[in-house]
Amino acid sequence: MKQPSSKGERVADWADGRLGIYGLAKANMRKIFPDHWSFMLGEICLYSFVTLTLTGVYLTLFFHPSMNEVRYQGSYVPLNGITMSEAYSSALHISFDVRGGLLIRQMHHWAALIFLAGMFVHMMRHFFTGSFRKPRELNWLFGWVMLVLGMFEGFTGYSLPDDLLSGTGMRFLEGAILSFPIVGAYLSAFLFGGEFPGHDIIPRLYSVHILVLPAIFAALIVAHLILVVYHKHTQWPAPGRTNRNVVGMPLFPVYVAKAGGFFFLVIGLIALIAAIASINPVWSYGPYRPDQVSNGAQPDWYMGFAEGLIRVMPGWEVNFLGHTLALGVLIPLLVFPVVLLLIGLYPFFEAWVTGDKREHHLLDRPRNRPVRTALGVAWISLYSCFLIGGSNDILAMRLHLSINAITWVIRMAVFLVPGISFIVTKRVCLGLQQRDRDKILHGVETGVIQRLPHGEYVEGHKPLTAAQRHVLGSHEQYSALELGPHVDENGVTRKPSRAEKLRYRISRGFYGPGGQIPKPTDAEVRSSIDH
Repeated sequence: MKQPSSKGERVADWADGRLGIYGLAKANMRKIFPDHWSFMLGEICLYSFVTLTLTGVYLTLFFHPSMNEVRYQGSYVPLNGITMSEAYSSALHISFDVRGGLLIRQMHHWAALIFLAGMFVHMMRHFFTGSFRKPRELNWLFGWVMLVLGMFEGFTGYSLPDDLLSGTGMRFLEGAILSFPIVGAYLSAFLFGGEFPGHDIIPRLYSVHILVLPAIFAALIVAHLILVVYHKHTQWPAPGRTNRNVVGMPLFPVYVAKAGGFFFLVIGLIALIAAIASINPVWSYGPYRPDQVSNGAQPDWYMGFAEGLIRVMPGWEVNFLGHTLALGVLIPLLVFPVVLLLIGLYPFFEAWVTGDKREHHLLDRPRNRPVRTALGVAWISLYSCFLIGGSNDILAMRLHLSINAITWVIRMAVFLVPGISFIVTKRVCLGLQQRDRDKILHGVETGVIQRLPHGEYVEGHKPLTAAQRHVLGSHEQYSALELGPHVDENGVTRKPSRAEKLRYRISRGFYGPGGQIPKPTDAEVRSSIDH
């Protein structure tokens, strides 16, 4: 006799009949995910975003995005009786009078820094391992857009308290806008609602910060995760792993349990940092006044690149058609988006250089792509130079050096360090490739010294296992592209276009002589095993 269904089962059957939840869950809950620590970087970004959302909702209950002037009468006695904006007054109220307000404020700020740092490292992991290749170019663009938007989301966020530090950052923005010829003054008046600082900038930034950009982020994150599920996860080379399978653990219950634990670990760590490490103490800066500048004003690290560009650039000015062009500001503002654009378009550039239109689901070891790895390290070194340049005043003060001397050193480093980093990184990768080749052919050193019958001393080597040889030698090596015959099948002379010549030269730089160490052939491997 059939047992009557429980109420819960009836509800589940009703929902499944209309939504198809069971079939959807059955198809996806056993989806396989590879197990490697580097894949947790994306989870850190996701969980930091969740923390930002939760803490941001709490802060909106108490923050007043208004530039109307009020006289402060609150718990922070040193500022009592001082005239300030409602935005700054509410920031002090959250910090000193709202239960848990300071902790939530600091969790929000720390989560923002970790969110952007996680995206930065996450994208670098994708870059160095080549996981941006087909079919994941669109997902790379989603991540790139989120990184760029995250920088501006962070800028709008730390500008909201209207303290002296954030106001100095807004003055920096105003100067950047004014550097644009003809339209700069109009754009500034429109953005600030009149002459700087105006009365509209805080409410406008608030709307962008809590509505526009978070909505775009949420949509991009959902699209990003959908593509991750659709394309399957990339995996590191190992025996049994191909472009047609995924080796790992199922989503439910193993991955869900581990991801859930990691979620609470990330949030707990953010809360711990916020509880013990002060960040952005707005009460120590005071309210913003246009006639004052905070000593040692520094933006958060992700905007340090733009700050360094401005500080390192000489203060050149030229007159053009009756307009004064502040090149010391205008050129960095043009360089900044160009650098970001090059990062976003790199997957398409590499596909054009290689001519490879196949799908790739196995990751590259960075050493096996020396030029790509060297380009990534060179870009990081350039970013670091400008980041240091953005703090030249603090370095001068702490090290008791001339700020002009530090600035000139950084200017020279901007041109020298990336090139040196590129050459050194490429040589290191080639050296590691050569070591892998030697390991495949001769095995690993054992440290045991033997004396041969004729008196020679040699160190014994232990052959690698088949699995170890697979990891070291299974990667694919591209060949440099050729220009093709100068005469076609009809006997007509064909002149290569400039684009073809450029592509040929770049391809030779990537994969030509000196671009990679040839892998051992199958015959060489068999010969080494026999001996």
